[in-house]
Amino acid sequence: MTMHDIGLQQRFELAKALAEEAGAMAFDYFDRRDTLVIETKRDLQDVVSIADRNVETFLRERVLAAIPEDSFLGEEFGLQDGTSGYTWVVDPIDGTAPFVSGMPSWCVSIAVLHRGLPVIGVIKVPCANEIYAAAEGVGATLNGKTLKLDASRTVQNSMTGISSNTLAAPEQVGSIITDLLARGGSFIRNGSGALMLAYVAAGRLVGYYEPYMRAWDCMAGFCLIKEAGGRFMAFPGEGKAFLDAHPVLAGNISAYDELMAIHDASLARPIAASA
Repeated sequence: MTMHDIGLQQRFELAKALAEEAGAMAFDYFDRRDTLVIETKRDLQDVVSIADRNVETFLRERVLAAIPEDSFLGEEFGLQDGTSGYTWVVDPIDGTAPFVSGMPSWCVSIAVLHRGLPVIGVIKVPCANEIYAAAEGVGATLNGKTLKLDASRTVQNSMTGISSNTLAAPEQVGSIITDLLARGGSFIRNGSGALMLAYVAAGRLVGYYEPYMRAWDCMAGFCLIKEAGGRFMAFPGEGKAFLDAHPVLAGNISAYDELMAIHDASLARPIAASA
């Protein structure tokens, strides 16, 4: 066993344990969400509460206490550089809008990157009592059961997750959905990109596409999907671009090329200026 294997296993066990603890902490806030003060960030759809901030602080403190040489990127407090080549990428509550509205479609997303590539992905879904977990070369599981994608699933006989935010023009999003429907597909949006990526790994969705997404929303899902036998489009894991929004596309191998064609067609359409 190499030093990388040992380091990966150490971080994988830590990520799973912290996802359970962070999920319990977030669920406690969810139970008393009426007491939370809800703030907006970039726009009125981009909301945050003390729950997001406190769960991220908990995860950051626990990770850096255990492995202080690792880097840590969280949605709420940004990037803290380390020296190990490993970077934790965390969304403390992905799907804050459903969370504050009392809907169950939110999760805690924890990824670990090594030299810019996702090698660990753990997503805890407290309202469903589900934990998705994957590590490089280990495979992907849902509540301990191995996940393996079914090659017979296509855009036509399955659902595709589609989402967007105000970085994409309404016309662009509409044309993406129109293209998917014209190909005989159907779509769903539940308010959490990380959770929909987990659903791809579980075979509940055949793919997921969003024109602009941040690293903390997608990196855990990428690892899950890869280890379940799917594909994802390259996303910067290092440098300045790592902190920017980029297109996210992932899915079954049987659907990936068709989803990529939808993405390619969307590139010629107008987009809103970045906020």
